[in-house]
Amino acid sequence: MKRALIIGKANAGKTLFMLNFAEFLGLKKIIIKFQYPSGRSLKKEMTIDAAKAYLSSKKPYKTRCIQSTKMNIKVYKGHKELNILDSSGLMDGIHPELAIRNGIIQTLDQLENCDLILHIIDTYRVKNKGYISKIDKQIINYGNNKKNYALLPNKIDLDEELGDIKFLRRKLKSSNIFPISALYKTGFNEVKTFVLKSL
Repeated sequence: MKRALIIGKANAGKTLFMLNFAEFLGLKKIIIKFQYPSGRSLKKEMTIDAAKAYLSSKKPYKTRCIQSTKMNIKVYKGHKELNILDSSGLMDGIHPELAIRNGIIQTLDQLENCDLILHIIDTYRVKNKGYISKIDKQIINYGNNKKNYALLPNKIDLDEELGDIKFLRRKLKSSNIFPISALYKTGFNEVKTFVLKSL
């Protein structure tokens, strides 16, 4: 089964994207596997709504370990399986809290071993600050040398200009760009098409 890693800075919308993408694919319930940096793991079955309430937050670093779930994507008369991994948020510099640093290390370890990279950035933050963070630039540079890398500029629902693909290509310098709203599921058809081509 192919593994897709959702990666990006804290509060970019990674967890919400994973859960709403599962809902977009028709899932009502999911089994989330939590893989902690210590090696401990556990599974929980939840409805999508319960998972959103439990896992998603406006506060940074709610996700402190790899959270994965298996998804079936319908293809004609059959389906393809995907193991999608939500990860701890990255940052420029070194976080002072050990648990968060361990989550970041775990995320970077997964980057080497995944089949697909779905890199989510907060496009609204990029536009307001006028620059892309160092860590996002590094992931873009790394991803552009990989076959199955996609950049998902999130939060386009906050500003019409953020969905302008020409603006994004100039600003972000990446080939596979699919603007999304993780909140409203905008752009999810394009992401699904990309994922299916990569499976």
